Amino acid sequence: MSETQIPYQVLARKYRPESFADLIGQDAMVRTLRNAFAADRIHHAFIMTGIRGTGKTTTARIIAKGLNCIGADGQGGPTTEPCGVCEHCRAITEGRHVDVLEMDAASRTGVDDIREIIASVAYRAASARYKIYIIDEVHMLSNNAFNALLKTLEEPPAHVKFIFATTEIRKVPVTVLSRCQRFDLRRIEPEVMIAHLDRVAKLEGGQVAPDALALITRAAEGSVRDAMSLMDQAISHGAGETSADQVRAMLGLADRARVLDLFDHIMRGDAAAALTELAGQYADGADPMAVLRDLAEITHWLSVTKITPEAGNDPTLSPEERDRGAAMAGRLPMRVLTRAWQMLLKALEEVAQAPNAMMAAEMAIIRLTHVADLPSPDEILRKWKDVEPPKDGGAGGMRGGAGKATLAPQNAGASAPGGAVPRGAGGPQAALARAAPALAQYPDFMAVVALIREKRDMALLVEVETTLRLVKYSPGRIEFQPTPEAAPNLAARLAGRLQDWTGARWGVSVTARGGGPTLAETRAQDTETKAEAALGNPVVAAVFAAFPKARITEIRDLTRAEDDAAAAALPAMEDALDTDWDPFEDP
Repeated sequence: MSETQIPYQVLARKYRPESFADLIGQDAMVRTLRNAFAADRIHHAFIMTGIRGTGKTTTARIIAKGLNCIGADGQGGPTTEPCGVCEHCRAITEGRHVDVLEMDAASRTGVDDIREIIASVAYRAASARYKIYIIDEVHMLSNNAFNALLKTLEEPPAHVKFIFATTEIRKVPVTVLSRCQRFDLRRIEPEVMIAHLDRVAKLEGGQVAPDALALITRAAEGSVRDAMSLMDQAISHGAGETSADQVRAMLGLADRARVLDLFDHIMRGDAAAALTELAGQYADGADPMAVLRDLAEITHWLSVTKITPEAGNDPTLSPEERDRGAAMAGRLPMRVLTRAWQMLLKALEEVAQAPNAMMAAEMAIIRLTHVADLPSPDEILRKWKDVEPPKDGGAGGMRGGAGKATLAPQNAGASAPGGAVPRGAGGPQAALARAAPALAQYPDFMAVVALIREKRDMALLVEVETTLRLVKYSPGRIEFQPTPEAAPNLAARLAGRLQDWTGARWGVSVTARGGGPTLAETRAQDTETKAEAALGNPVVAAVFAAFPKARITEIRDLTRAEDDAAAAALPAMEDALDTDWDPFEDP
């Protein structure tokens, strides 16, 4: 490299905004700062928050330049339009200004680092108007460091300004937030991002197709820095002329139109076509995880479009894709879309953990295609109610006619011997009647608890005994009030376990009031009552008088203890009787 050759600078740094006029997508913040500078109402501390790459640190440097700019003639004051040519503007841009101190809180988190700042704020700026401290990723500071900064942050000297930047605003103490003027930097809108990338591409002399810019914008998720980094890579990948196919290959994405084809095959229940399309995309370099993410994104987009049609006008999509999406949103029921969304979320977890991502993706596609045309519970109930019983009490339970068979319940007036329900009988009442023999084994709630203990599901047993306040019980139906410590899915898990163990469907519901004490509370109260009664026994009282620090750890029923001892001794006696021992024989 020759001495005069300028080293290459990445696009994210080369086109970093130098003034508020260059800052894109943050109009509300820019308007507030301009008005504050114009009215001389400049706060002593600012905090910028937002996702990565939206301009937090860049805005901090622009504010620092505006506060210290003296203009090209050296006579200017604080401004939102720094000249960029005075010594202060140039020094801040190059990161060498002695009075603008940037600190990375991710690497300097301790209270000693903050003490250095506190010790230096008392001294005036060496050459500039203000001494400015820019602390990036401020949420990484320790609690002691935040506490040490509070007093200085609340009443700093007139020549000191603080500017903080963070991506995790919730981790910053409220005591710090209340001392700062907060600005939330927004994600950049797709239209603004595409226009910005197009301008940069032209300045770089690269030819990037509009649909390629749309792909980069979608992948950047509102982050300018991410978009510029991807643009840098795309220009190099395309050697000056970058197409959408090249960007897809670079990002490992599938063609959006082909993903829509795959989604259409799934919604039609065509498993073979869906698997063939997935295999084709995989052969072309698409990552199975990326394909499933795209399917989830399409599901979300169609669901939102179904409710608010304006959401379908996504500028990152081609007109053909928007038209096709609108048609799908109009055709697919919301229940199908929401079910697909839940299954895709589960599939993404499975693919991330599976040893072979493609196999896991294929199994997810098979599941999606097989449930695509399943009726909803409401539809099943409606069909059940519309079933007509046969006019005669035949044993078939099927009505024939013109090649169409309709499932009908048996004659409602007939019953099998012993109260059994005839096989093939329909209707909710018949279903409950069939389940009655299985449920009869559990006449009360304690029988259910005994079943859980028998199945050795200790985790569920502890939850049922400690967090469930029973309101109402009947075989097959449990209604309870949960304690504040109860798991949100306790009712669903209890119903599922009971159905697996008994073979009958259980209805377990939650109510907000009316519950009695938990089993653990009842047991504790019973133990306390027995302990108080035991303390009234003269023998127990004498023991406690002799041993004041003694305590009752367990109370046993005497009769039950004798029975337990007899049961334990019985096997030993039986073993003794089985031997040839003679009690009159000499040892």
